[in-house]
Order: sequence, then structure tokens, then C-alpha cells
Amino acid sequence: MHTKGYGIWSRKLWVFRVITWNNAIKDGIGLWASAFNLPGFLRDALYALRASLNASSTQLSDWNPNQVNPCTWSNIICDNSYNVISVTLSAMGFSGFLSPRIGGLKTLSSLTLQGNRITGEIPKEFGNLSSLVSLDLENNQLTGQIPSSLGNLKKLQFLMLNQNKLQGSIPESIANLPNLIDLRVASNNLSGQIPDNLFQVAKNKYVIIFFQPFTYLFQQCVRIYEIIFVAQLPSNVHKGVASSGTNLLNRIHYFSFSGNDLNCGVSFLHPCASNNNNPVAHQSKLGILIGSVGGIIVILLLGGLLFFIWKGKQKGYKREVFVDVAGEDDCRIAFGQLKRFSWRELQLATDDFSEKNVLGQGGFGKVYKGVLGDNTKIAVKRLTDYESPGGEQAFLREVEMISVAVHKNLLRLIGFCTTPSERLLVYPFMQNLSVAYRLREIKPGDEVLDWPSRKRVALGTARGLEYLHEHCNPKIIHRDVKAANVLLDEDFEAVVGDFGLAKLVDVRKTNVTTQVRGTMGHIAPEYLSTGKSSERTDVFGYGIMLLELVTGQRAIDFSRLEEEDDVLLLDHVKKLQREKRLSAIVDRNLCRNYVSEEVEMMIQVALLCTQGSPEERPTMSEVVRMLEGEGLAERWEEWQQVEVNRQEEYDRFQRRFDLGEDSIYNQDAIELSGGR
Repeated sequence: MHTKGYGIWSRKLWVFRVITWNNAIKDGIGLWASAFNLPGFLRDALYALRASLNASSTQLSDWNPNQVNPCTWSNIICDNSYNVISVTLSAMGFSGFLSPRIGGLKTLSSLTLQGNRITGEIPKEFGNLSSLVSLDLENNQLTGQIPSSLGNLKKLQFLMLNQNKLQGSIPESIANLPNLIDLRVASNNLSGQIPDNLFQVAKNKYVIIFFQPFTYLFQQCVRIYEIIFVAQLPSNVHKGVASSGTNLLNRIHYFSFSGNDLNCGVSFLHPCASNNNNPVAHQSKLGILIGSVGGIIVILLLGGLLFFIWKGKQKGYKREVFVDVAGEDDCRIAFGQLKRFSWRELQLATDDFSEKNVLGQGGFGKVYKGVLGDNTKIAVKRLTDYESPGGEQAFLREVEMISVAVHKNLLRLIGFCTTPSERLLVYPFMQNLSVAYRLREIKPGDEVLDWPSRKRVALGTARGLEYLHEHCNPKIIHRDVKAANVLLDEDFEAVVGDFGLAKLVDVRKTNVTTQVRGTMGHIAPEYLSTGKSSERTDVFGYGIMLLELVTGQRAIDFSRLEEEDDVLLLDHVKKLQREKRLSAIVDRNLCRNYVSEEVEMMIQVALLCTQGSPEERPTMSEVVRMLEGEGLAERWEEWQQVEVNRQEEYDRFQRRFDLGEDSIYNQDAIELSGGR
């Protein structure tokens, strides 16, 4: 049914229409829209950073200074209160300087700008980032001194400044940071003394610090109670320490100073010499064997190390031994028969988690491509916020769910890695990446996802979700079904991935009230407005994914405002379907290489899945049968009659609304931002 005048409303009228689209979504859209009342200084500070970095017109092109809310900009992550908590601009070729206005982002916990060509000094205003946990400026061309104001960052745990051109000494204030566990200043032009306070940590903390070149630092930095190595311990020492009962690996620190003209203060010409007046120190016995393999590897006998630690505990040394076995795992966590990878193994596999190996980024962290020592290709999901609310629980939840959900259309977990500061999941590498990539991000020469493949994706995804809903006990709700979360193996078979948002649900409960998480445009109305999710929530997201398969478009696309008012893909398809404009719906990349009847069938299933009332949506087992040709005609006929009634009611509302249109135009414009 085509309504005259439909598609020529103003943007304001479109927003009003979205709010009144369905009673169930009204409150949810209101909550969403309220987020855009955040102070404009967040936007201004971030846009000032974009300008200072000399970003080209194609870089960060969605950073729109006319939008109040930056939470949907690329490379930005916000929390549930719409506070900016993460900015990641790695390896993007920026050559400008760092804007001091970033210092105003009080809620920022992670700032990553590594791998660019940024020049100038580190602004002292960075010391105002009171919530900052990680600052990564590695591998740039920064000059000047390390600002002492960074010592104000009491929550800072990771400070990566290596591979720059920084000068001067390490500020004393840095050494006093109470939570610092990873400091990297290697390969700069630093000089002077390393602050002694940097080596003083709480009792029962252990670190071995890796220095180069060994010959210089052996004389300058090796002192009793602070054992320094030039290279990593052999793997057998790792295992011995891990199994010794001392739990050293649960309390590790890492400091890197190589490539500078730094010294450690008081010089000790012999490794066991000490001018410490503590009489207990002279009673200690330390068995150390330092050898040279290839001129760079130093080995400490495990027995001597453990004896030293034991003696330290018995006699109460004032200083604790530091042991940084960089990259080993947290022995507190173990799961079933899954392979437990070491940190070093995954670090090598991903080329030290290089940005060039990033496959994508989800709600809980980045995914990296990796290659193991036996040439097995893997995908490593590195959780970035496991210590924040929901982070570690997300890790445990995903591992638990994957262990009970085994199906050819579900992503298989092959292993994991844990350290005190990291949680990682290891999956098989999907050769053809994601459906979203194949629909919208393919590079020249890449194969277009043809229509038969899209049909297989639709059916495979449906079967995977059917298994989660109806064959797992307790049943599993995914809660973020979309094209980006459906992967493609070497045969272009669908594999449902990203269980970071999934929820285990007791079979006695039909729905569960929880914090709303997901991607705008894919979220079901009842979930957005009430926080209640059920398996029908996944059915809605699946319906939107079917529309993505047919159209190749995103669930929300503001570029459509140039020609019409339907920003939501669902509304856009409904309109064209009423007008019987099938060719305008189908992805142009298919070049008419599709079967019209099959496209119509998929659209019909999608519209049945995206009905406003969850009770009216089919189950995933019913969806599977409809895709296989059973029962669709009857359901579709019922839906059409209901939709006719809804359209007539909407037309009556439109006529009433037209009478008061002038008053609406006096309101301030509301600008919404698109989905991921």
C-alpha cells in the first residue's frame, strides 16, 4: 500500500515518527535520544584532537562537529552513561601533534595513539585525565620531556612511551604512581637516573626487569634484592616458578628502559655486593648462575631464585624481589579441556598484537589475526575491559557458553589465555571474515557474496540460533545478532560468533531483565524500552540481518535522508515492499543475479521476524522451516492483514499531525547518530 506524500517529511517529523512508531519502543527511543544532551565539550575536545592530528578528509570522516554526542563516532567507545572511556587511533598515519584539550575528558580510561608519526610534546594537560588506566603513545616522533603531571594519574596501570624522541629524565612523580604495572620508555633519548621509588612496591610483589645492553646495566643496576635480567627466562624456569606455589605470576610488573642513557643510581660493580646496612641482608644466601648464550641471555638457577625468595619471606627483607616473567598466565583460572595458551605464544602469533593484524573490534575488545608456530591460523579476541563492570564476567560467560554450545554454525572456542592484566579467547581463523565485511567492506578483487551464498548464510545462521534457543540447557540468548557477528568459513558457511553479549537464561524464565546492550538498529523494541530480552529478541535481530543480506545496507543509515526519511533499514524496506519495488531493495552488487521469488521469500521472513510484538514473531525453528519452504504462505497472509490495519491507523495519525506541523517546526532539531 503506497501512501501519498510518504517519504517527503522533514527530519524532525521523521524523529517524531520513530518515537511514535511503536508503543513498545517509545520509552527506549526516549532513553536513546536523551543521550544526545551530553555536554558539547566532549565533542569539541575530540574534534580538536582530530584537527591537531592533521586527519585527512577520509580519516575519521564520521567525526561530525555538528553532533553533540560523539559516542557513535568510529574509534570511540562510551560507557552506558554515554561517557567517552576509550579513544583508539592506532597506525592511522597521523603526523600532527597532540591537542591539550583531550585533558578535559575526565572519564577517559584508555587513550591509544601508537604507530603514527605524531610530533611535538606530550601536553601537560594529560595529567588531568583522572580516570586514565592506559596511555599508549608508542612508536611516534614525540619530543620534549615526559611531563611530571602524568604523576597525577593515580589509576594509571599501563604507560607506553617507547620508540619516540623523548629527552630528559624519568620524573619522580611517575615512580610514585600506585597502580603502575607496565612502564615502557625504551628507545628514546632519555638520560639521568631511574627513580629509586620505581623499584619499591608492596610486599609480596616480584619482578625481574629486562634491560639491554647487559654489560653496562649489569654494573650499574644489579643490586641485592633487585634482580635484573637481560632476556626472558627459559621456558623451563617459567614452568618451575609457576608450579612452585609462590604464585609469582599473579603479581608481575614490567619495566623497559633499553636504548637510553639511564642508570639506576648507586653503582654496584658486583651482582651480590650491597651497601645496605640491614644485618638481615648479610645473612641471606642467594644461589645465582648467570650465563651468556649468544651474548644476550642470562639464566638464573631456579633453585637459587626460590631459595632467595624463601629466605626473604623467612627473614623479612625490607625490599622484595621483583620478578617479571612477561607473558605467563594466571594460574587461578582453568576451563575444562580447552587449550591454555601462554601470553608469549599469542604475542608471537599476532606480531605483538600489531594493528595490521586487527580483524575487527567489538563491544569488549579487538580481534587479531594470528599464526601459531605450527602455521595454524587463529583469531585472538583480546578483552580490553575485563576489570570494568561486566568485563571479567563477559570472559567467563563466553567461555562457559561456548563450552556447552557445539554446532557447525556456531563459532568454536579452541583455547584461552589469562594473565593478571589480560583475558584472551582463541578461535579458529575464519578465512572469509564476516558477512558485514563481504557485504560492505570488500576490497577491489574480493569476491562478492553471491545470492546462493546469502541463502546459505540465512539458513546456517537460523540453525545456529535455533540450537542456542532450543537445544541448549539452559537456553542461550545471543542479544547482538547482526551481519558483523556472523562469520564465514572457507566454504562460505555461516558461523555465529561474538558471544560477549550473550546471556544464559534459566529455562524456567521466559525472559530476563538486564542491562541493555547491543547495536542500534538491531535491538528489538521491547528490549530497548524495558530491558527484557528473550529468544524473540534474537529473532528480531536475525530479521534485520536478513534485510542486510538482501540489501547489503546497514541497519541505520543517515545518508538516506538525502532522498527520503527512512533512516531505519526496516522502514526503508517496508516502504519499497509496499510499492512493489523489489529491484530497488536488492543489493546492487548482485547485478540482478538472483531469483526474485527467493528474494521475496527472504524479505517476507525478515518482516515476520521484525514485528513489534515479540509474541507475534516466529521461533527460530519456525524460521528454519519457512526458509525451507514450509508454512510461510499462511504466516505471510496473516501479517499482511495486520500491516494493512496498522498502515491505516498510521495514515489517520499523519493527517492529524499535518494540522499541527507548524508548531513542531519551532522545536530544536534533534540529530540522531547511526548504528555500528
